[in-house]
Amino acid sequence: MPNPAQVARLLTGLEAAKRPYDLRHAGISFWLYSGVDPAECARRAGQSIQTLFRYYAKFLDGVQEQANRLIEQSMQEWDRASRSAESAERVGDSGP
Repeated sequence: MPNPAQVARLLTGLEAAKRPYDLRHAGISFWLYSGVDPAECARRAGQSIQTLFRYYAKFLDGVQEQANRLIEQSMQEWDRASRSAESAERVGDSGP
């Protein structure tokens, strides 16, 4: 998520836009930086995902870090659920 200073820089860029294309670029950059899925950004921009990655890759670093965190969280939840299920099976197997 962008901090207030980063949002201010993006908005300053919007004020300095001389062509509609400048606004388009700023909008796509802002979406990516905000963590919107790159495939959704490409769809909204009317471009292929390959084009999006070619021109906007620098904005995806934070997205990759966020994706890594989500994957790590999911792996930890999966591990906890697996251990819980194994414990329940052991308790059920030890019956009277």
